[in-house]
Amino acid sequence: MSTLYLLRHAKAGWAQPGMRDFDRPLDAAGVRDAEKIGSIMRGRAYVPDLTLCSTALRARQTLEGVAGHADIGRAVFIEALYSEDAAGYLSIVHKQGGHGSLLIIGHNPMMEDLAIAVAGAGEAPALHLLRSGFPTSGLAVIGFQAPLSEARPGQGHVEAFVTPADS
Repeated sequence: MSTLYLLRHAKAGWAQPGMRDFDRPLDAAGVRDAEKIGSIMRGRAYVPDLTLCSTALRARQTLEGVAGHADIGRAVFIEALYSEDAAGYLSIVHKQGGHGSLLIIGHNPMMEDLAIAVAGAGEAPALHLLRSGFPTSGLAVIGFQAPLSEARPGQGHVEAFVTPADS
């Protein structure tokens, strides 16, 4: 059994004039939400072996907030998580799939597209929430019978979908 944790970055502020989208920081609510997700992860014993994080500022700040409250394993920053599509995210999962569990901190629409693509089944409330949209600081927990290097569309089981409101 392997587990894929998909975490959309926390809420970021709007870009200021001259600021690149890549450099948008978390707003105050985003900082609090990242910390809440970390607390939820700790409380539910969600401990990834490896964390893959986009290099965008808001993703890195989300990682900091989560890591202050939960064990995230070793963290690796991957620039492609800022720009890849869902198929690219799945390719990254395959390349890092030697780990029993991965946490990916990335962006929408890629997170939502990947979660929906790999989810073949799951807990009804979690599936409903996932299919209703992937909010900032949303965390999908998807289990696979096979190693993550072999994860395929439709083979995952959505075990949970949590947001900061669940804390």
